[in-house]
Amino acid sequence: GIDFLRDRAGRSTRNQTKQVVAFIDANRDKWRVQPICTVLHFASSTYYDYKRREPSNRTLRDEELKVLITERYEANYSVYGAKKLWVVLNRAGNEVARCTVERLMRELGIKGATRGKGIVITTIADESLERPKDLIKRHFVSWEPNELP
Repeated sequence: GIDFLRDRAGRSTRNQTKQVVAFIDANRDKWRVQPICTVLHFASSTYYDYKRREPSNRTLRDEELKVLITERYEANYSVYGAKKLWVVLNRAGNEVARCTVERLMRELGIKGATRGKGIVITTIADESLERPKDLIKRHFVSWEPNELP
């Protein structure tokens, strides 16, 4: 098979068919479908079945929820995380599981605001100043005090 469609443990991923079909669609101008499928060890009949298939109920529901999640996320200054968005959606009558909200937020590439300190920069080097010479040539191990090897 092909490695970029597998997870770290070597198992095929849930969206493998979707990824292969997208890859074939992107490259079918250069090569025909059959040779691409042969190289990828992917049945061409699976490709054509996928192209003819109607979207699943989950896919249709996900598209509806993505719109709602994006609207609620932006309406709340783009700071709400999955838990708060899940609560907001359920209060509005859109029954959805929290793990679904988390998955769709990952797909949309949105994250809630995180609390805590950011990176603290303590020193900013002045590039115009001369630096001291490296007298020990980066060799930090010594056998005796005040002696270089």
